[in-house]
Amino acid sequence: MLAFIAQRLAKAVVVLLAIVVLNFMLIRMAPGDPAMVMAGEAGASDQIFVTQLREKFGLDQPLPVQLYRYVKGIVTLDLGFSFRQQMPVAKLIAERLPATLLLTVTAFVISLLLGVLFGTLAARFAGTWADTAITIVALIFYATPLFWVALMAILLFSVAMDWLPSFGYETVGANYTGLAHVLDVGAHLILPATTMGLFFMATYARMTRASMLEVKRHDFVKTARAKGLRDAVIQRRHVLRNALLPVVTLAGLQAGTLVGGAVLTETVFAWPGIGRLMYEALLQRDYNLLLGVFVVCSAMVLAFNLITDLIYRAVDPRIEFAS
Repeated sequence: MLAFIAQRLAKAVVVLLAIVVLNFMLIRMAPGDPAMVMAGEAGASDQIFVTQLREKFGLDQPLPVQLYRYVKGIVTLDLGFSFRQQMPVAKLIAERLPATLLLTVTAFVISLLLGVLFGTLAARFAGTWADTAITIVALIFYATPLFWVALMAILLFSVAMDWLPSFGYETVGANYTGLAHVLDVGAHLILPATTMGLFFMATYARMTRASMLEVKRHDFVKTARAKGLRDAVIQRRHVLRNALLPVVTLAGLQAGTLVGGAVLTETVFAWPGIGRLMYEALLQRDYNLLLGVFVVCSAMVLAFNLITDLIYRAVDPRIEFAS
């Protein structure tokens, strides 16, 4: 197992470096000059000032030199310096990352639990009205744009009913501490996390239903019934456990993308995470900050893929680690 993890980590490092180089080249080829943007906002867009800014931030160097310096910094865990925020990129991301992790992990847990639950119910009552209702609801949430669901949730639960706060991470000026602070953050978390979770829940529900219906036709399930096992035991121990493998695969792939997919949710709900930070960096042409967010998101995707491989072994002991 340790050898497997070491091999996967070595491959992940190579993949991450390739992603860094690709992202660097793509962003540098995009239109727009951060020096011109900063000079324009400063009200001093003359060529001398722009040249000074380019020299200050190393933008006057040839592209291969800029790439070499950036990759060298990545190797030493230096994500660079934000032109616009005047702060180290690593510090900016570290400030925003906990909020994003809280949002995405909560949304992931909600989507996975509800998806597996409703998928199991749909498979258990396949062909009935319950199966039809779950399928329709899942398709509605899957087909509806995420930002529209977010806006409707704000209008319903925040504006109309006044049950939940609509924006932000915590109540501004409240200065809660201890349990009161936890409850305040939790109240602000409900709408964005549920909005994200419902979209992915639909996918897991459909996948769980299809996988369970397929597993039910296997001979070992018929053998379990012939032995007189209760249906609940068969569903839990034999059908669901074997049906979870494709669900785990899908969950592992989507867990990493949740961070990048949080851009819309964080923007609509004014959630102070790295998704919103990435959007702001894009508008401001803050190359280093944008690249730093990409690196962190890519590393998280690779980490989730490794965790998924390890979970396989727990779900199905027949699976052995291989290089």
